[in-house]
Amino acid sequence: MDNNSDSIFPQEPSDFVEPDASYLNKLILESAGEGIYGFDQRGRTTFVNPAAEKMTGYTAKEMIGQCQHKLSHHSHPDGTPYPPEKCPIYSAFFEGKVRKVSHEVFWRKDGTCFPVEYVSTPIRKNMKILGAVVVFRDITERKRAEEEILNLRQQLELENAYLHEEVLEAQAYGDIIGNSPALENIIRQIDMVATTSASVLITGESGTGKELVAREIHKRSERHSRALIKVNCASIPKDLYESEFFGHVKGAFTGAIKDRAGRFQLADGGTLFLDEIGEVPLDLQSKLLRVLQEGTFERVGEEKTRHVDVRIIAATNRSLKEEVEAKRFREDLYYRLNVFPIEVPPLRNRKEDIPLLAANFVRILSQKLNRPEPKLSKGNIGDLMAYQWPGNVRELQNVLERAVITSRSGKLYFDLPKGGKIPPKVVPIKNKSRQSFYPSPNTEVLTEHDMRLRERDNILAALNHCGWKITGPDGAAKLLEIKPTTLNSRIKKMGLQRSSV
Repeated sequence: MDNNSDSIFPQEPSDFVEPDASYLNKLILESAGEGIYGFDQRGRTTFVNPAAEKMTGYTAKEMIGQCQHKLSHHSHPDGTPYPPEKCPIYSAFFEGKVRKVSHEVFWRKDGTCFPVEYVSTPIRKNMKILGAVVVFRDITERKRAEEEILNLRQQLELENAYLHEEVLEAQAYGDIIGNSPALENIIRQIDMVATTSASVLITGESGTGKELVAREIHKRSERHSRALIKVNCASIPKDLYESEFFGHVKGAFTGAIKDRAGRFQLADGGTLFLDEIGEVPLDLQSKLLRVLQEGTFERVGEEKTRHVDVRIIAATNRSLKEEVEAKRFREDLYYRLNVFPIEVPPLRNRKEDIPLLAANFVRILSQKLNRPEPKLSKGNIGDLMAYQWPGNVRELQNVLERAVITSRSGKLYFDLPKGGKIPPKVVPIKNKSRQSFYPSPNTEVLTEHDMRLRERDNILAALNHCGWKITGPDGAAKLLEIKPTTLNSRIKKMGLQRSSV
């Protein structure tokens, strides 16, 4: 076998003619996928390959003999002039150095530009520079990919910065806690709407936990991997609403020292929670409606239209229907937001949740304040249950936080405002007939034994009143505002039996 390396190539045909080397080189240059220019020492174009023609839109005839810089390299990306003496292409033969560039553009014949990456190499003969050759490629797709990656990175950085600010507040409340019928109804509504893209309007008094409901909807949605961005509409100065929602560019107004992304851009792909939506000024509501309907907006001071995919959850302690009737809220925006309404009940209407809420808050607050966790006594729970909680869950948390701070020897004492107690009700008193009732005096102090007896008599009174029917709208459990399972457990524990008389 012939060991000559040429043997790996096919045998030359009998009529084979050795091609001219210069002709072969010309074919190679013309077949190259990169654009190629040749220049003489005065900067005039001497050679252009087909790829360069295709990318720039100029023909070789239009470029040969011309100053290539004036044709395709005359301006920066922003259109500002680019003088030839500062052109890296020409510096290759002015300075005799190879120049690699990846941050400039070439201009096409039609006036458009495209980003390029190029290498300008001097051509020498006998140590004399005769010109240069430039090899370039269109990097539009690479730049687009880099921009997408940069945008995603910036989006993640913005989300992370926002979440860092919100995480302590979110941890302070924890998950939705309670087992009252009212709360179970809220959970059912969350389950129904979470996996959809529908807008949700959460209503309820201040401090009832509307934000917790919004967080739970987002957590159970298909957008849970992206951010839930919160905007407190009541805390934004009127002249900054548009900037807060949509962002602004540098110089858009006094104080705009740099570009700033708005909340809608932050929430792209995720959920935007508009708390206290009723506070949004009427003149901005039309712009808010537009982004909800079309998914488009412009930053303040910018003409570029941006597109976003955002799910809206709004909350308010006002009656937006009344605001619409008073012409303070747009009717079309109201219906756009009110696709799926959820009303969060006040704490006084779900008192069964107070023991669980209190225990959870005491645990979390003790860790947060680095204090030993005190125990909630039955007396503590009784005090909490007897209060009306006009400030709802938020007030309960504040009261417990003060109590944890001031606790001594593992005991909690509550500083509840006067006048917040539930008015005395007619309560049963144990006697021979078990059917006599009188109002409990405000100053009455009961022992633990008396409290148990009073609870026992109260349950018996409810059972007798309902004919010992436990469940249903006319059952004793409904009258006592407790679960039927809880009532059955207490009947068994107290050994209560229906009288045969």
